[in-house]
Amino acid sequence: MGSRFPSHQLSNGLYVSGRPEQPKERPPTMSSTAMPYTGGDIKKSGELGKMFDIPVDGSKSRKSGPITGAPSRTGSFGGAASHSGPIMPNAASRASYSTSGPVSSAGVPGSTTIVTGGSNRQKSNSGPLNKHGEPVKKSSGPQSGGMTPVARQNSGPLPPVLPATGLITSGPISSGPLNASGAPRKVSGPLDTMGSFKLHSASIAHNQAVTNLSQEDEYSFKRSFPKLIMWSVILLFVMGFIAAGFILGAVHNPVLLIVVVVLFGAVTALFTWNSCWGRRAIIGSIAHYPDAELRTAKDGQYVKVSGVVTCGNVPLESSFQKISRCVYTSTSLYEYRGCDSKAANPTHRRFSWGLRSLERHVVDFYISDFQSGLRALVKTGYGARVTPYVDESVVVDVNLSNRDLSPEFVRWLAERSLSSDDRVMRLKEGYIKEGSTVSVMGVVQRNDNVLMIVPPPEPFSTGCQWFKCILPASLEGIVLRCEDMSKIDVIPV
Repeated sequence: MGSRFPSHQLSNGLYVSGRPEQPKERPPTMSSTAMPYTGGDIKKSGELGKMFDIPVDGSKSRKSGPITGAPSRTGSFGGAASHSGPIMPNAASRASYSTSGPVSSAGVPGSTTIVTGGSNRQKSNSGPLNKHGEPVKKSSGPQSGGMTPVARQNSGPLPPVLPATGLITSGPISSGPLNASGAPRKVSGPLDTMGSFKLHSASIAHNQAVTNLSQEDEYSFKRSFPKLIMWSVILLFVMGFIAAGFILGAVHNPVLLIVVVVLFGAVTALFTWNSCWGRRAIIGSIAHYPDAELRTAKDGQYVKVSGVVTCGNVPLESSFQKISRCVYTSTSLYEYRGCDSKAANPTHRRFSWGLRSLERHVVDFYISDFQSGLRALVKTGYGARVTPYVDESVVVDVNLSNRDLSPEFVRWLAERSLSSDDRVMRLKEGYIKEGSTVSVMGVVQRNDNVLMIVPPPEPFSTGCQWFKCILPASLEGIVLRCEDMSKIDVIPV
């Protein structure tokens, strides 16, 4: 007998209205497989190669599905590695691996799931895979319990994990600055101070932003005095002595000879006075030169600016005392030569101090004017011409009564391959640190609202100081004047 309303009978014999419920399809089981390492070859990338219609290398690809036959891997124990998918009855007593883990050459990191037949227990392990993406057997150590071991892994150290950056480099990971976990490697033992000094010296010497100054950049009366005038005076005195000697021999009149000798003595005393006191006189003339205001200074005007120093892009560090954030550093080693002492340089005379080593560097920096408060860039780097007048202080003094050298000074000498064999030495160091007060003399240059002080095209003459018997001196480039910073507190900036 039919009915308008559909009905169906349940498994217990009860009739209910409605149509029978359709069996639901089971969702597909997702499993992870070890993806092969492509090495940059798109043909080995599986699905990615199919997207670009590129034939995929079938020998390298891995498929998912049931295992109908016996496992392909055999060993001394009954463990087998297979493709992911449902396990058939004939393989129920064996183990199925869905593996991916750190591999030595062609694997990717992941996890390993082990299903042991009969107990329905799962273990999650991690370990290396071979080049086919399968777990590596282990061959050392007895298995606990009476169970037949499922799989064994080879003994030995695990391959190191790639650094956290993911960068693949050549050579073993232990050879780089990072350890196996990607953290910086800790090195124990004495540091290579010689290598670090050579690297630091090479970086300064080859840095274009750093100007390396020599002894010739210092003031010297012989170099500043015009050569033409010098040789003219010498020629006149030679002619005077010849004429005076001829007159003395012919007429027996010594007046001309006396006059020439007096003049020669006066000129020699004047030259000696300027050689000894010329530097101090120039420092005095720089101090008395009026300060200019940068706000009203014209383009191309030679000015003197006093203010506080600020470091630029490349700060310096002093050589011996390791004073950081400097714009100018100078370290000089002097030696005294006695009767049987060695000369510090080819021009070193006896019973005098001679320069043996000199390290002097300067870079671009900023100066804040005291008058207007404006900030200007001083172009002293990149090989610019600079004449420094920076006071130096004695930091190490080795004499006959003090032969004990400090460890720092011995290391400083060793880094520069300098000997200390019973020599009377004196180490001086000067610097201009950030926050110091300096005076700068140069030419103002305005370029796109940027205020700069650059070296002048012509040397600057200090003029004659008749009351002090000081002859005029020529100052080339930018003039830097700073007092001894070890006795003056700097202004924090």
